This record gives sequence, C-alpha cells and structure tokens, in this order.
Amino acid sequence: MGKIEYAVVARGAVVLAEHGAAGSNAGAVARQVLERPPDGGNDCNVSYTQDLHVFHVKRTDGITALCMADDAAGRRIPFAFLADIHGRFVKTYGRAALTALAYAMNDEFSRVLSQQMDYYSNDPNADSITRMRGEIDQVRGIMLDNIDKVLERGDRLELLVDKTATMEGNTMRFKRQARRFRNTMWWRNVKLTAAVIFILTVIVYLVLAYMCHGFTLPSCVP
Repeated sequence: MGKIEYAVVARGAVVLAEHGAAGSNAGAVARQVLERPPDGGNDCNVSYTQDLHVFHVKRTDGITALCMADDAAGRRIPFAFLADIHGRFVKTYGRAALTALAYAMNDEFSRVLSQQMDYYSNDPNADSITRMRGEIDQVRGIMLDNIDKVLERGDRLELLVDKTATMEGNTMRFKRQARRFRNTMWWRNVKLTAAVIFILTVIVYLVLAYMCHGFTLPSCVP
C-alpha cells in the first residue's frame, strides 16, 4: 500500500488544520494548490503530480481537503481518505468552519488527520475494494461451510431414509407372514371342525344302526 504523508483541511487558502510531512516542502506546495482557482467549478476532485508525490484535492461546499501521497497509493485510497476527512470535519464543525480563523481547529483535528492517515496508509480494510474482496471471501467461506453441513445432513437423511425403508420392508414381510399364518390356522380350524363333524356323524350313525338292527335302520324307518 502507498503512504499518505501529509493532509490539510482549508477554507479557500486559509488552513484550518494540517498534519504530517515535517521537514519537507509539502506545506508550501499545498498552499500553492489551495491558492489556485478550482478546476471544474467550486466542487471538484483533482490530482497534481509533484516529483515522486501526488497531491489529491477534494473541494466540496467551500471546504477543501488535501493530501499528499506517494505514487504507489494510486487515487482510490487517497480520495477515500479525503472523503472521510471532509465528512468528519463538516460533521464536527459545521458552519463554524466558514468563518473560523487560520488553524482554529488544528489542535483538535490534527489528531484526527494523524489517526486517519495511519489507517488509510497501513490497514488493508481502508481500501473498499480490498475490504469487499475480504467480505466476499468471508461470505464464500460461510457458504462452503453451509454446503458441507447440508451435504452432511443429506448423508444423515439418506441413512435415515435407508433405515426407514428397511423398517418398512421388515414390516411388510411381517404382515405377509402374519397373514399367511392366519390363513393357515383358519384352514386348519376348518379342517379340524369338518373332521369332528364327520366323526360325530359316523358315531351317531353307528349307534342308530345298532339300535335299529341294521345299517338300513329297518326297525326305525317305517
């Protein structure tokens, strides 16, 4: 990542707060940039190259946020820094910044500049694209974990279905065996009843034949 080495917040050419680049000519160059007429109107985002550094400028609603960064920082991170600084400054001071004297906010806001310069220079999450990629990777990891859990749950469900199918198969076999046994017992009872009736009929007939003096029952049948 590139480094943001200097930052300033101003109203026109009036510096309200600044931080960084001690012992360099960054402040002098920044004042030259602040004194230049705005390019493209009062509200604009522009960049100026000076040797191995680039001065990035954000002018909005009469307040200018400017920073100096090395060329490796590109444009995305410095302008994200400037948007952050501009928003914090306006939120903190509001309309008071439109009439404040030079360096009126320096004691307090220079600490904010220092903190945010360090963040945007060293923290990978400061880059929205890098942060988005990290969030996408995190979401992808969560999705893969969920897919693994779903697949594992699917294996468990499949095992449960197999067990259920086995139980259903065993139940069907038991029902068929029970029905077959019930039919067998019913026929056995029918055959036993028929045999008992036949034997009783024979016994009754033999008794009658004895009492009626013959198998044709002559004494009993007129």
